[in-house]
Amino acid sequence: MLAVYKKEMRQAFTSIFGYIFLTFLLALFGVYTYIYNLKMGYASFAYAVSSVTTFFLFLVPMLTMRSLSEEKKQKTDQLVFTSPVSVSGIILGKYLALVTILFLAVAVVSTYPLILSKYGAVNMKVAYSNLGAFFLLGCAYLAIGLFLSALTESQIVAAIVTIIVILFTLLADVMKDMIPSDHSISVIVIGVLLLVLVALSFIMMRNKIVSAVLFVAGFGAMIGSYVMKPEIYDGFLTKLLGWFSLVSRFSDFQYGLFDATAYVYYFSIAVLFVFLTIQAIKKRRWS
Repeated sequence: MLAVYKKEMRQAFTSIFGYIFLTFLLALFGVYTYIYNLKMGYASFAYAVSSVTTFFLFLVPMLTMRSLSEEKKQKTDQLVFTSPVSVSGIILGKYLALVTILFLAVAVVSTYPLILSKYGAVNMKVAYSNLGAFFLLGCAYLAIGLFLSALTESQIVAAIVTIIVILFTLLADVMKDMIPSDHSISVIVIGVLLLVLVALSFIMMRNKIVSAVLFVAGFGAMIGSYVMKPEIYDGFLTKLLGWFSLVSRFSDFQYGLFDATAYVYYFSIAVLFVFLTIQAIKKRRWS
C-alpha cells in the first residue's frame, strides 16, 4: 500500500493536476476570507468555509477522474492486478494519496483563523469544527469520485458522472421541497433508482443472474408493499433526498453548532464508496 501511495503522490505532483487543485482551493479560500472576514467584517470563519464547499463540484473530478480510468484505458491495470499487493492495499493507497492532497490544502487554510485572530475576535471552535467537517466532506466526495473512476476507462466520462453525482447531492435539499411527496411519485422515483442500482450491479459483477434476481426482488418488494400499504411511501422521497444531501449537514456548522452525526455520516460515506471501489476492482481482477 505504501508503494502505491508514494507512486500516486509523485504522479500527482509531477503532473499539473495536484498543483491546480491546491492552487484553486487555496485561491477560493483566500477570496472568500477576504470578502467575508476582511471586507464585510464578519467574525466567523464559517462563512468562507461554507462558500468553498460548492466548488467540490469541479475540484474533486480534477483529482479522481484519472485515478483508475486511465489505468484501465492504457491496460496498465493488468500489471496492478498481477502484483503481490492486495486490491484493498492498492485502492487504499490511491485513496489516501487523494486525501493527503486535500489535507495539505486544509492544513494551510487552518492557519487563516490564527492570522485573523491577530486583528479581531475569532471563535476558534467554530472555525476548526467547520474545517474538520469540510475535510470529511471532501473525503466523502473523493471516495465517490474514485468509485466512479473505477467503472469506466474514459477520464471524461468519469469526470462528467462525478460532476452530476456531486451536483445531485448539492441540489437534493432544494429538490425535496419542490418534488411532490405523495406515494405515487415516490414509487416512480424509487423504481428509477432501483433500475440504476441494478445497472450498477451488472457493471460491477457482469452477472446477468444476480442482476435479474436483484431486479425481481427489488421491484417485487416495492410493488407488494405499495399494494398492501401505499401510505408508507408518503414523504418517503423527501426523506430519501434529505439523506443524499451531503451539504445540508454543513448548515449547523455554519451557524456555530457542532454536529457529531455529520462527521459520522461523511466518514461512513467515504468508507462505503472505498469498499464499493475495492469490490468493483476485485470483480475485474478475477474476470
